[in-house]
Amino acid sequence: MKEGRPAVDLPSDRDELFVHEANAPQAFRFDEAVAKVFPDMLRRSIPGYSTLLHLIGVAASSHVQSGTHVYDLGCSLGAVSLSIRHAIGARDAKIVALDSSSAMVARCQEIISADSALCPVDVIQGDISALDLKPASLVVLNFTLQFAPKEARQQILNTISESLVDGGALILSEKTTSDDAGVNQFYTQTHDNFRQSNGYSRIELSRKREALETYLIPEKVETYEEQLRRAGLEPVQWFRCLHFVSWVATKASR
Repeated sequence: MKEGRPAVDLPSDRDELFVHEANAPQAFRFDEAVAKVFPDMLRRSIPGYSTLLHLIGVAASSHVQSGTHVYDLGCSLGAVSLSIRHAIGARDAKIVALDSSSAMVARCQEIISADSALCPVDVIQGDISALDLKPASLVVLNFTLQFAPKEARQQILNTISESLVDGGALILSEKTTSDDAGVNQFYTQTHDNFRQSNGYSRIELSRKREALETYLIPEKVETYEEQLRRAGLEPVQWFRCLHFVSWVATKASR
């Protein structure tokens, strides 16, 4: 398998979870219904998502070291793992794809097993708040930390930092918020317009927002960067589209 191949476009049903009021979940859950439509949901909801997946593969080509582990934490259906797997080719490393949802893990295992790239991938079910990581050269939290309790986030970042070998990196991608109400309103309205342009109705967006409001808790850009530095990592903001931000946070060589 050639290094540098772009991310695989995962198969997906169309996301219509919030079309009918009777079928709309009262609280968002990463269950079987979500797993079936998740790739479509992400493509239509996060501007620039495919580009970010490709960039993660590009970063993996530079950061993944032989003899180390790579962690895709909150892997969902494994899109990040596949991007990395194709980017590093036959390099001597192991990818561990972890998610807390049994439905996501089962579907991710099917997708990984059907892929022909060479780097081994272990798909496991687990909680990112109880990590036991082996020496890693790359860890990815791609829109994952925002679902963890606020009080657990610093320790999660500390644990990841401790696992990184010299020159290792964490890629952190998050939805963010701002203290400026006008900025938040602009991002929210533009994001809604983006999703409507991709076929979501206003009522679908309203129902989804209600389902997520106590589950997905974003922080300010400055808060994430402060937490990364507190964990001993130096973040560089390398991707942003509206309020969706991603950093490459590198551990300095000792």
